[in-house]
Amino acid sequence: MADTRLHWGAEALWAQLQSLLPGISVEIAASLPSTNSTLLERARAGSGSSGAAAATASDALVRRSVESGAFGRRAVDWQPCLLVAEQQTAGRGRLGREWFAEPLASLTFSLAMPLAPVDWSGLSLVVGVVLAEALDPLVDGGAPKIGIKWPNDLWLLDADSEHGPGRKLGGILIETLSSGVKRLAVTGIGINISRPPPLRTFKASSGFACLQEIEPSANAPDTLARVALPLVQGMQDFERAGFAHFASRFAMRDLLLDRVVTTTHADAATGIARGVAFDGSLIVETSRGRISLHSGEVSVRPRPEAAC
Repeated sequence: MADTRLHWGAEALWAQLQSLLPGISVEIAASLPSTNSTLLERARAGSGSSGAAAATASDALVRRSVESGAFGRRAVDWQPCLLVAEQQTAGRGRLGREWFAEPLASLTFSLAMPLAPVDWSGLSLVVGVVLAEALDPLVDGGAPKIGIKWPNDLWLLDADSEHGPGRKLGGILIETLSSGVKRLAVTGIGINISRPPPLRTFKASSGFACLQEIEPSANAPDTLARVALPLVQGMQDFERAGFAHFASRFAMRDLLLDRVVTTTHADAATGIARGVAFDGSLIVETSRGRISLHSGEVSVRPRPEAAC
């Protein structure tokens, strides 16, 4: 029988990250409901909050990686952790939405690390920037193939369609947990690697894209190896310098820039996206003037009309 297991190189990932995040563990799970939920439950248990029983139940699902074992392995604490699920059965997206991930056809993982920026605004955009740049480096001024849809999605850029100027490639969910003066950031990431069975694609209201469309040889372990270090470095740069340090890089991949958009914000039901401010807010030009929209307040969908 052919060996269908994925080989993640957990030891190499750990060696790459541990100098930036001392004490980090790299863990590979065969199946988890949600990598974000698992890490948050462990942290709550580690801080004495409710959820210890849930943490123990989730932790029982974590297995050693197929070729080497989990590095820096700890069950419950606030130490940094990179947790990968080969199958995620109850993934979560922004505003409580479900995140569907086909087993072995997606990369689903979460990074937990302590973070203390002066301002948390724009962190999801920074994560989008570093992921897009790692997966789609621009060469000699070429046009990007991967764009960022405010506030937390990666899109594969192609011709306008019923979904807008592209299709959804991946999503980002950032959650934090505080205990005293400490604050832990848990960044969950899902990236479509290959195309799932046809019926699954109909669940994606924003269209479906996968990395193999632009890189046919892509697989989940290699993709993780490409994005893990830039992700940690980018979040640490954000901690020191904030979103303003990344603003020009985001603008190069801004999916909504100068497009007609609709939002759920009462004062900006329809308008034209005019970029992102240094605090990470989306600027929408409306008939009443320019409105700044902040993450968590709106759901923005690009219309397929031409840019304005």
